[in-house]
Amino acid sequence: MTKKRLTVGLLALCAVVAVEAQDDIWRSDSLQEVVVTGTGTRHLLKNAPVQTEVITSKMLRQYGGNSLADILGGLSSSFAFSEGDMGSQIQMNGLGNSYILILVDGKRLHGDNGGENDLGLIDPHNIEKIEIVKGASSALYGSDAIAGVINIITKKHDEGLSLESTTRYDIYNGLQLHDGIGFSWGKWKSYTNFQSQQSDGWQNTSTEDPHQTEYLITDSKNKTVNKNAKMQLSERLTYQANKDLELYADGSIYWKRIYRPTNGTHPGVDKRTYDMRYNNASASVGGKWQPSKGNTVTLDVDWNRHAYYYDFTALTLTDGYVDGYFTHYFPYYPGQAQLQSDQRRIMAHLKGVFTLPKQNRLSLGAEYRYDWLKAPNRVEGGKATDNTEALYAQDEWNAASWLNITGGLRLNRNEQFGLYLTPKLSAMASMGDLILRATWSQGFKSPTPKELHYRYVRDMNGTYLFLGNTDLKPQTSNYFSFGAEYTWGGLTASATAYHNQVDKMIALVTIPNADAPIDLYTQYQPIKTRQYKNLESAKTWGCDVNVRYRIGKEWTAGMAYSYLDTDAQFYDTENDVLQNVIIDGMAHHKGSCFVMWNHNISSAYRLGVGLYGRISSKRYYQLNGDGKGYQLWRLSTTHDILQDKESSLNIEVGVDNIFDYVDRTYHGLHLGTTTPGRTFYASLILRFNRGKKLSNNIKSNFKQQSNEED
Repeated sequence: MTKKRLTVGLLALCAVVAVEAQDDIWRSDSLQEVVVTGTGTRHLLKNAPVQTEVITSKMLRQYGGNSLADILGGLSSSFAFSEGDMGSQIQMNGLGNSYILILVDGKRLHGDNGGENDLGLIDPHNIEKIEIVKGASSALYGSDAIAGVINIITKKHDEGLSLESTTRYDIYNGLQLHDGIGFSWGKWKSYTNFQSQQSDGWQNTSTEDPHQTEYLITDSKNKTVNKNAKMQLSERLTYQANKDLELYADGSIYWKRIYRPTNGTHPGVDKRTYDMRYNNASASVGGKWQPSKGNTVTLDVDWNRHAYYYDFTALTLTDGYVDGYFTHYFPYYPGQAQLQSDQRRIMAHLKGVFTLPKQNRLSLGAEYRYDWLKAPNRVEGGKATDNTEALYAQDEWNAASWLNITGGLRLNRNEQFGLYLTPKLSAMASMGDLILRATWSQGFKSPTPKELHYRYVRDMNGTYLFLGNTDLKPQTSNYFSFGAEYTWGGLTASATAYHNQVDKMIALVTIPNADAPIDLYTQYQPIKTRQYKNLESAKTWGCDVNVRYRIGKEWTAGMAYSYLDTDAQFYDTENDVLQNVIIDGMAHHKGSCFVMWNHNISSAYRLGVGLYGRISSKRYYQLNGDGKGYQLWRLSTTHDILQDKESSLNIEVGVDNIFDYVDRTYHGLHLGTTTPGRTFYASLILRFNRGKKLSNNIKSNFKQQSNEED
């Protein structure tokens, strides 16, 4: 009871001095935040025609998150996460992974596997800021951007020599290392980034769901989050050919392994005879040409690979293709590996931004995308390909000093589904301290090769079949939003209402076993068959409310709240009825809040303290139970010491999940959160910078005004 009263009191404190965590708008006496994601062009945040939320570098540093999922879940009320072995299941305002486009410096993240995103590809210690645009953005970004866009802006190292090292440790043997070296030499600039992470994982319960096992199991070895390790090395090289032309090349390699404990001879429980391994690689080349002021042309060509393997830890008899032939009960021995999927993508993107008369700014672009999937044991025929071309145009028109109207149109051509047009129209009216924004946009998403051709068999106390569907149709959407933002002194408040209707939404649904392919039905006699299907329709609607207030130069506090409701319909062919179904993972209420204080204790020591809360109501699912509601609180402290013109030493110490909340729902059922109990962590950050711009950045970190970015 005491904990509950204290929690309510802390939430009330946050509400009294509320803040919009995303919109850290600087005042007129300092630079203002610049954003690019909403329109693909640069705008001051307060003047962005499309509503954009920003998690700034100051917020990132004070919060001390250990992953992108931790950061987004803790600093925004619009997201929900479910961590799994294959990656993170994200939900953004009611829609999941496949409808959320994640960009890194404006480029698509490649790492989707099993419908989940491996956010470990993003080094949390190399993020400068995060820009979030909600709603369909297909007119500008193409397929996948139906729920919205998350753009990860990485740190830039432009001048001189820069060395940095971050070491973070928590009580679950979670060790994170980040090392970076950047330098410039004449016309050349280079930045090399290395990250390494490992964790022993944790187990919130040792009990298996009794409905999925032959008898009650209370000594399961299954962990809530398994032991894991990952490493990544990336390099970016830039050449300034002349004052108008910049060329670049970058690349990365990534390795990750999930260590899965065996459950011995327990019937009905996954025996875990293999670990999971991921090998990724990427390479890009491109350039930016600025022939005159206000005009820019960019070209990017990217290649990405995401490969997923089973690394066997015990003798395993499995069905699969060996040397091109399907074999029953083929033996794999410890130390051997089996490819599950190899996803590769080539993209080329040509874009021009031009300043025109009559207060117009025109963006023109062309894209080509080729997807190749090899999955001998998971895709019918073993391989599948897909390619898409697109042309798009966008005009930003300042019709008056107080009115901006932005319109865009994209023409997509997919080799299997033909032509599709996706328009977008937004308007912003600025009336002094009050800003109004409205958006209508359409989205488009073609079925993926996996959704079309998937054939996967899994043993979970009986055989489950997961099937693709070559009769799938592309998904389309209509998104509407209206928002108002008011600024007065240190107070900023905003509210945005939205409605998103997705037609022919693709989801895994249960079908009669007899509808499975006859060869699979005869061989496996499944107890349940799931297949990708087009839902008749799906709707999400809700409201996001954010308020922010700054108290003097040292205090900042705030709260954000999101209300969400969903409705989906699917035609049940077996019973000849239209059924209402739930969009998995939906929670009606989510919220976040924080209070931050920063103070110069002396000329050589600056202290920062932050208190953060995140709250969610129950999450709904069609199968395997609902996820419990939860609230989690975090205390972080930052200690800036030994700072001079060229070097700095920073220490971060904190405790996550202050009140030690643990969701002990049985294995096999959905969790509200996979968070472990109370977790203590500490980080040590060392930086050395030699160069005019970098030295000035170090100095600005230590200024008293807390509204300046580090």
